[in-house]
Amino acid sequence: MGFRLPLSTSSAVLTELFHLLGDTRRDVERAWAFIRSGAVTVLPISDPDLPDIEALMRKYRDRPMDFADGTLVHLAQRESLSTVFTIDHNDFETYRVGRKRLRILPPR
Repeated sequence: MGFRLPLSTSSAVLTELFHLLGDTRRDVERAWAFIRSGAVTVLPISDPDLPDIEALMRKYRDRPMDFADGTLVHLAQRESLSTVFTIDHNDFETYRVGRKRLRILPPR
């Protein structure tokens, strides 16, 4: 697929992941195993990051951008990342880091 590990994410994305998985024990256990494997690192979002995330959510309010997506786009900007791993192609094809599109994996 063409990406390096570990993948970077935010705690907001993990919250969304576990919400979407619901009570399916097997899926929750697999998600935890993947996270604990070292394939994922959770980057911090702290108070100084919030104004930038709020600005992104305002910029893309026509989508609308949720907080989890906002944290990922902000982290891409802050950490100079150009690739995002998501199934949310419609929104992430719209979002920009500066003027550049994010590379989305897996491709459609």
